[in-house]
Amino acid sequence: MPMVRFRLIGSRADADAVIATLHGLDRIEHVEEIDDLVSGMRDDSSSSDSVSDSEGHVYRIEVDTPDDDVADDVRARAEEAAGEAAAGIEFVDEF
Repeated sequence: MPMVRFRLIGSRADADAVIATLHGLDRIEHVEEIDDLVSGMRDDSSSSDSVSDSEGHVYRIEVDTPDDDVADDVRARAEEAAGEAAAGIEFVDEF
């Protein structure tokens, strides 16, 4: 079964919108947001002071599909939903 993995760069609402869109597709095995183990670490350097909390965050999302045709549909729909939300999306083989 093909696994589609992508990083979404945007707000929590953007990630929720893309995930909801993918849940609406037929034949999806599961959609899961993967926790970022590094995000809980604090960077005490002065460069972190210039980063705003209102800027986009990275969300890691996995979608389990039954075949390549459904995986292609997931990629197309995820890219479309991310574009509508003005969020960035990057498809990857692994996180």
